Amino acid sequence: MKPARICIIAGSDSGGGAGIQADIKTVTALGGYAMTAVTALTAQNTLGVQGVEGVAPGFIRAQMESVLRDIGADALKTGMLHSPAVIEVVAETLAREAADVPLIVDPVMVAQSGDRLVSDEAMAMLRAVLIPRAQLITPNLPEAEALLGCKVDREETMAEAAEALRALGCEAVLLKGGHLGGESLVDILAGPEGVLRFEHKRIDTRADHGTGCTLASAVAEGIGRGLTRSTAVDRGRRYLRRALETAVPLGSGHGPVNHGHTVTPFALPSTGGELS
Repeated sequence: MKPARICIIAGSDSGGGAGIQADIKTVTALGGYAMTAVTALTAQNTLGVQGVEGVAPGFIRAQMESVLRDIGADALKTGMLHSPAVIEVVAETLAREAADVPLIVDPVMVAQSGDRLVSDEAMAMLRAVLIPRAQLITPNLPEAEALLGCKVDREETMAEAAEALRALGCEAVLLKGGHLGGESLVDILAGPEGVLRFEHKRIDTRADHGTGCTLASAVAEGIGRGLTRSTAVDRGRRYLRRALETAVPLGSGHGPVNHGHTVTPFALPSTGGELS
């Protein structure tokens, strides 16, 4: 049986906790096959981002064409797309090479610190050409606020905000409520089937870097293997929850989750070699 082929278009995190690195680990841990088109290189660790180098849009197109024309894809996932030119080339290439493949858009716009990562022009381009193409978008609350231009700071307004985001043209919205306070964490999935509410007890951990990338890629892998959207979201949330519960602190800041918790350690047999 072939694994679900997931093509990820996003930036690289040299610290390994988020971005392309988190996407590859997640898809692999869930049994899928990850391919990538890298949009930007970052120098970063658990304390923050020290530098960013964007990849030329033409080379992003070349990466996408290379893997989609040969290996193909069962689902697509985008992460941080930092400029209007990048967003435009990604949308054009997807329309030409993978028009019928489900697209999950993680609209990475706001850093964990609260800082905006993309310009107003890039956000407008995302709304205009990529979000309407998406089967699912996965914003957190600050990203939802940036897209809608209004505050979303209470659980009572999350379902309404999710429906407002759907009005941008996407099929469904997974609105993540992790930025709200309280002992419980609530996410809202709004789609043609209605609104679903997911809740679990908040996990007190500093190993929480890359949770958004991880969840979006987990959901993409589920959709790529043919799960319903709600089942893929539930499965992705359970995978992330366990990754948070089992994470071992790394670094001096916000460390990575344990992407590999599904992997069973095994011992390689001895080859019987002898010292010479």
